[in-house]
Amino acid sequence: MPSTAIAGRLAAAVGGFTRRAAVLVLPAGLVLASFAGAATAEGAATSPAAAAAAPAAQSDAATNTVPRIAVVSAFEPEWQSLRADLLDPETVRINGTDFVTGELAGKDVVLFLSGVSMVNAAMTTQLALDRFDVEAIVFSGIAGGVDPALDIGDVVVAERWGEYLEAVFARKEGEGWTLPPHAAKSFANYGMIFPQDVEVRSDRADEPEKRFWFGADEELLDVARAVSEKVSLERCAEADTCLSRSPKIVVGGSGVSGMAFVDNADFRKYVAATFGASVLDMESAAVAHVAYANDVPFIAFRSLSDLAGGGEGANEMATFFALASENSARLVKAFVKAMPAEAN
Repeated sequence: MPSTAIAGRLAAAVGGFTRRAAVLVLPAGLVLASFAGAATAEGAATSPAAAAAAPAAQSDAATNTVPRIAVVSAFEPEWQSLRADLLDPETVRINGTDFVTGELAGKDVVLFLSGVSMVNAAMTTQLALDRFDVEAIVFSGIAGGVDPALDIGDVVVAERWGEYLEAVFARKEGEGWTLPPHAAKSFANYGMIFPQDVEVRSDRADEPEKRFWFGADEELLDVARAVSEKVSLERCAEADTCLSRSPKIVVGGSGVSGMAFVDNADFRKYVAATFGASVLDMESAAVAHVAYANDVPFIAFRSLSDLAGGGEGANEMATFFALASENSARLVKAFVKAMPAEAN
């Protein structure tokens, strides 16, 4: 069947869709000309009920004109402290995610929850960039500690983030492992797991780019360094649950993110030795990836809620989750206040 006939049938089949874009993956060489226009023409007589059922995205049109700092967290408790200090909050719900605009520490911001893990974080971050005028992305949340010099409650502001679980599971052959032809051994493996670079598509290059590390913005890191000298952190989760020492703030080093919750001492040692990582989490590198692809400044503040399996007893996250969240939020509020006006 000629491609023009196929295109005509496809356009006719979806002619009633007027309010939402359709995405079709077609064989190479097949072009569906004026698909969106044909669909709109076919469904021009939209009923009131259909119009009422349209996505809420239209309601956020006014917010797009205001330059904002995106402040992101993965869990509800992580952003409660930030949300409580927001002035003139307004909520826009887009595709199941609440984006709350307002003023935080004298700056126009949009707060939202990324959702847990890499895909959720990437999706919601890109959605925010598409719908709001985002001038910088600031992530606030908890993490597992990897560096033995760090302890629960400490806040790490890493200089770079890597997607360390982007990997090839190699084939066992004899006493070793065999990688497929397309894979590289850029880092030491953990058994059959061989970490790989990720592919990035953006306007930075005509062809997809391969890279492992995504850097935090240097100017934002400078602000974080200045602020870190002035902020004191909490050491008690409850009156009778306190850390043995006051938490510290570390600006610099590396962090890694992946889709696994890590509570394993041996794997923790591997991550520290292989990537030189201070912390690990499940979102920051994904957000850094999206920020890099969109050329938007990014920084992440991660407070240690547990030691990723390195502690002597059970995982500490449940005990110190609230403390770690509060410490990260406290530093982020001071950071946002200190950000230069031209960044907002």
